Amino acid sequence: MDNRRRWLTRCASAAAGLAVPLLARSAPPGTLVLGQSVPLTGDASEIGLAYAGGAKLCVDAYNDSAGDLPRIELRQLDDAYSAERAAANARKLLDEGCDALFGFAGAASTLAAAQVAQQRGAIFFAPFAAPDALRSASYPQVYLVRPSMADEAFKMVQYCATLGLTRIALVGDDDALGRAGLEAVNRALADLKLPALAVTAFVPPNGTKVDTAVAAVKAVQPQAIIQAALFRSTAAFIQKMRGAGYAGAFLNFSTVGIDPLYFALGQQIGGVVVSQVVPSPRSRTTPIVREYLAAIDASDQTPGYEGLEGFIAAKTLAEAVRRAGRGAKAAALQRVLPGMAHYDVGGFRLNLRSGVREATSAIELVSISADGRLIR
Repeated sequence: MDNRRRWLTRCASAAAGLAVPLLARSAPPGTLVLGQSVPLTGDASEIGLAYAGGAKLCVDAYNDSAGDLPRIELRQLDDAYSAERAAANARKLLDEGCDALFGFAGAASTLAAAQVAQQRGAIFFAPFAAPDALRSASYPQVYLVRPSMADEAFKMVQYCATLGLTRIALVGDDDALGRAGLEAVNRALADLKLPALAVTAFVPPNGTKVDTAVAAVKAVQPQAIIQAALFRSTAAFIQKMRGAGYAGAFLNFSTVGIDPLYFALGQQIGGVVVSQVVPSPRSRTTPIVREYLAAIDASDQTPGYEGLEGFIAAKTLAEAVRRAGRGAKAAALQRVLPGMAHYDVGGFRLNLRSGVREATSAIELVSISADGRLIR
């Protein structure tokens, strides 16, 4: 855990140092400029730093071998998990010459920034934890690397039904993430013709004040609890429920952040199920993971799901730059990306413009043992 914290501190310092110098100068001719806003501080910073770090690894590797192709410059700003700051950062990045917006994070933040991109006619690529509303025809410039929340919810609810667990509760952060999770789970229950949720409880976002939710959920004695929350409130709720004697199942959306959840829960994570939307970051049989791990070996980062997802997102956009060729700027990307709707990034197939509930095959449910091992 100390190593992880030291890495996060180093990433935070590096990211803070990047923001002003990069925006204070023009990009060299022939350079494609990506603008990214993620939580580098505050709530969800562990997730934002890992996602941004994985993307930076890939961009650096691409630039080292770009040859005659355009180089990519990645400008990264901190929004501290604030939708208002994310939208302001989106405007700032576009005003100062970015060709596309890339890798924003958080349900409210991605929606706010996507609306800025829509107003400016800009590409909005690979948001992390985006609400399913961004998959509608109203946002044709949005390209998503990860499956929808509805995909994840369907997989989790289907898993519960297979085990005969039909009395399900939902606990969510009282924010855009929690509400998007509730909508996704309700849709999955309807699609699978299962009973409605036994109870829905919201908690203060990514905090530890969960007693009211614990009392409400405990009263209905659910067989399974699906959580749509970040790691801190998720961990606090699991600890309190187990302390109250609950022995049922806990299932989580991938947006919880599996690594920070492990560090928050320690051995209490045993048996917790987390949906994952990319391959295991230690699966060397998958080409894109091997490439990611090779880049990790030359860095001070540690492998993780969020870092791998950032790497995959940047790798996909780098392929779009390669296809666009020497003239790879915003207009060229707009022409190329529609032809990459179904793209194999290296043993892992993406659906960049898939609608809701079209990519459940890309989702894996993993359980975590008390010693931190992943069990499929």
